[in-house]
Amino acid sequence: MRDPYEVLGVSRTASDSEIKKAYHDLAKKYHPDNYTDNPLADLASEKMKEINEAYDAIQKGRASQGSYSAGGSSYSSYQSSSSSYSGYGSGQFATVRTYLNNNRLNEAEAMLNGMPNRSAEWYYLMGEISYRRGWLDMARQHYQTACSMEPGNLEYQRAIQTVRGSYTPYRQNYQQSSDLNDACNICNALLCLNCLCGGCNN
Repeated sequence: MRDPYEVLGVSRTASDSEIKKAYHDLAKKYHPDNYTDNPLADLASEKMKEINEAYDAIQKGRASQGSYSAGGSSYSSYQSSSSSYSGYGSGQFATVRTYLNNNRLNEAEAMLNGMPNRSAEWYYLMGEISYRRGWLDMARQHYQTACSMEPGNLEYQRAIQTVRGSYTPYRQNYQQSSDLNDACNICNALLCLNCLCGGCNN
């Protein structure tokens, strides 16, 4: 495996927030959803897998305060002054994203359910699972929770906009139902008028 810092395009002394941003930017660029029915879909999926593995390796290395070693090369870890990182794309979250990329929804859900902390990323990924299963109402709830916890996250905002757009057919059906009710009301009014007119002729 290549140097994970090289994969993410950051230096080995980069802060957690810089690494998080780099991962986020690359994830947006190579997310499989951007390559639907595209001949580059397989390449994008492989790239996304490499990005996830690199981020996972960096997080594990920093969490253990040891070093990341691959292919005989050792990369010293950077000890963060903050508490243990549990935000976007941390080790387990990167694995969950890999599961999602391969449509392994049950495994992704099982891993999320095994996590004690429910961060914005947790709710977002749970929303992704619900959305892919067609559970739009549940997906919307999870996305909204993620957005409320991290309102500045563009990925979460796009997700909630997508799931809201999926509700358009339901709004159309409601409008159609309302039109049908109006038609029934008109028919009822005509029937009543006919009865009254009939009564007048008698």
